[in-house]
Amino acid sequence: MSTRTAVVTGASGGIGAATTRKLAEAGYRVLLTARRADRVEALAADLTAAGLEAAAHPLDVTDRAAVDAFAASLDRCDVLVNNAGGALGLDPVATGDPADWRAMYEVNVLGVLHVTQALLPALTASGDGTVVVLSSTAGHGTYEGGGGYVAAKHGAHALAETLRLELCGEPVRVIEVAPGMVRTDEFALTRFRGDEERAAAVYAGVAEPLTAEDVADTVAWAVTRPSHVNIDLLIVRPRAQASNTKVHRES
Repeated sequence: MSTRTAVVTGASGGIGAATTRKLAEAGYRVLLTARRADRVEALAADLTAAGLEAAAHPLDVTDRAAVDAFAASLDRCDVLVNNAGGALGLDPVATGDPADWRAMYEVNVLGVLHVTQALLPALTASGDGTVVVLSSTAGHGTYEGGGGYVAAKHGAHALAETLRLELCGEPVRVIEVAPGMVRTDEFALTRFRGDEERAAAVYAGVAEPLTAEDVADTVAWAVTRPSHVNIDLLIVRPRAQASNTKVHRES
């Protein structure tokens, strides 16, 4: 198989699904991974029907044995997009649920570690590999109620920055894309465990939050730069968001 291959985690919806589509349109054979088999299989079928190269691989990035088995099944890997992640709750540190903190660390940090470690030999063997870590502006600043998610995304940022240092001289780029406010169908709903009113309030009055497609376009642009060009860190926010805590809301 000579077609360059990209693996996208968390590809069942939102930024992951949009990134999968963008990379497939850019000519990559895209392997979609996520826990929800029906979602990745439907997207892969849709892309294949459009004449693009895609295949679904149901996978939980927190299951190291499953990740290793997935990696062993691949004939090559040129790009890895570590997108799987998420937030749970908006409780202050004083009353935050340790189980939520643990779950966020498992997927946002250890999930990235598992998949990156498993695929790094193939990425290096490609002679021109790229690792993308989808972190967050939460990995570069704090905000009240975000302690667990902020801690996890700071961990993802530290992982990416450290990996870049350790791979210096190897034929592998490490790119971090840190989105700010992105309105997707599920992120806030998951954070607030299905509470639609609280989820909607996150974006209330914000004329144009980022979309999944905006972030996917940014990821695809960074990945398709010439091999000698490394986009170390790209923070992308909507114009209405100046920081994690300053957002313009129209009345």
